[in-house]
Amino acid sequence: MESVEVGAKTVDEAIDIALEELGLKRNQVDIEILTPGKPGLFGLGGEQARVRVTALEGVEGQRQDVEDEEARDSGAPGREEMFGDSEIEVKDISAEEVDLAADYLRTLLELMEINAEVSVRAPETPADGLGRATAVLDIDGEDLGLLIGRRGSSLAALQYLVNVMVTRRLGSRVLVTIDVEHYHRRREDSLRGLAHRMADRVRQSRRPVTLEPMPAAERRIIHLALSEDQYVMTASVGQGDERKVVIRPRGGGDGGGDRDGGYRPDAGNYGRRGPYRPRP
Repeated sequence: MESVEVGAKTVDEAIDIALEELGLKRNQVDIEILTPGKPGLFGLGGEQARVRVTALEGVEGQRQDVEDEEARDSGAPGREEMFGDSEIEVKDISAEEVDLAADYLRTLLELMEINAEVSVRAPETPADGLGRATAVLDIDGEDLGLLIGRRGSSLAALQYLVNVMVTRRLGSRVLVTIDVEHYHRRREDSLRGLAHRMADRVRQSRRPVTLEPMPAAERRIIHLALSEDQYVMTASVGQGDERKVVIRPRGGGDGGGDRDGGYRPDAGNYGRRGPYRPRP
C-alpha cells in the first residue's frame, strides 16, 4: 500500500498535499495525524502539522506530475464551462474564429465607449496561452485600467465573454487570449519571480509554502516556472476560487531523505544531482 508523510502549516493543508501526491480522494485513504502542529508566537517557535496518508488496500494512486497540473490548470478561459471534456483546437492565426473574436471585441469596446485599438498576434508565452490559444488580441489605448480590474478580473471576464460569443456563433473549440497593454506579460514576469523566490525559501527551510489563491492561468505559470526544478515540486489544492499552488520539497516533509535523490540536509553528501546552491 502506498503511503506518504507530509508536513504543512495545518493538518488540512498537509492532507490536501498528500492527496495531490497520491492522486487519491479522502475516501480512498487512511489518514493518521502524526503531529497536530501549533502556531508560534509572532511566527516563532511554531510546530508543523504532520500526517501520514496511506492508500486503502486495493486502491491504486495516480501520481500527478507537472504536466497533469498544467492540463488541469490550463490558461484556457472558461474551458470547462464551454467545452466540458472536449479538446481545445489550435488553428492558424488567420482562422475565421480569430477574425470574429476581434470584431466582437471591437464592438464591445465601442458599446463601452472606450477608444482603443485592437491588434492580433500569435501567442508567445504561457501567459499568452501558448499551446492552447490560437491568437492574442491586444488592446491599446489610454486609461485602460478599468478593463483590467483587480488582479485582471475584468480582463478575464471580457476574455471569457468574447470566447463564449465565438463558440456559440461557430460551434468552435478555438480560444483567444485578450490582453491590455501587455498586462499578461507583466503579470507573468511577476509570477515567475514569485515562484523562484518561494522555491528558494522551500529549499532552505525544507517546508512547504502555499501561495495565495490564483486563477487557473496564473497557477499554470507557477507550475511551468518550477517544472524543471530538481529540489521542489508544485501541486494545486483547494476548490473553485480558493484553489492555490503549494510549493514543497521533493519527497515531502521538512527534513530527511529526498526520494528523487536531491538535497538531503542530514546526509554527508548532496545527492546525485549535485550540491544545493541558493539563488543569488
